[in-house]
Amino acid sequence: MLEKMSDFFENRLNGYDEHMLSCIEGASEFYLYTANCLPKNENCHILDLGCGTGLELEEYYLLNPSAKLTGIDLSKGMLSALKNKFKDKNITLVLGSYFDVPFGDMVFDAAVSVESLHHFTKEEKIPLYTKLRKALKKNGYFILTDYFSLSNDEECLHQQNLVKLKEEQGIEDDSFYHYDIPLTVEHETEALLEAGFSSVEVLDNWGTTFTLKATK
Repeated sequence: MLEKMSDFFENRLNGYDEHMLSCIEGASEFYLYTANCLPKNENCHILDLGCGTGLELEEYYLLNPSAKLTGIDLSKGMLSALKNKFKDKNITLVLGSYFDVPFGDMVFDAAVSVESLHHFTKEEKIPLYTKLRKALKKNGYFILTDYFSLSNDEECLHQQNLVKLKEEQGIEDDSFYHYDIPLTVEHETEALLEAGFSSVEVLDNWGTTFTLKATK
């Protein structure tokens, strides 16, 4: 049965870190890699979309302990776990959807998202990425490490399956339900460029997980 996005993650808080690190190909590498892609300058401000329990932040704070973080997530439990991990850090946590939360203009040195955005369509992402680009400072950038479809057919199949499941379960509202509908890297790149980012670069990949860098 499909679950609303917030409920899905709230219900899986226990064991979440272990699951993410042990069940996703390359996770022990790509969290560290993602952290290394973020700015190292003192007191820089990072926006984390779908921050969860902060797995990439465990690595990042070893590299840049003075960084300021704003993290957004739908799960109150996840945010609580993150806060408990980093009690001595300059962290602002926002409970809500990053589609709805205002980011401001030219606030952040960089933004990051890990294994969160593969639940949304290209059409849903473009307005989000437009808002994100505006929130980055001059020369700011967005590091996206996420699960991607390897073909257009695979991408379409995921989206068709979600539509079918919602019909079978009588779901008619516009809430976000947890189901993976990853775009191809090509379509993700198109969404970022259509949102106004000047360039998008594929940095590395681990199986179906890729790291992209979108520069303002």
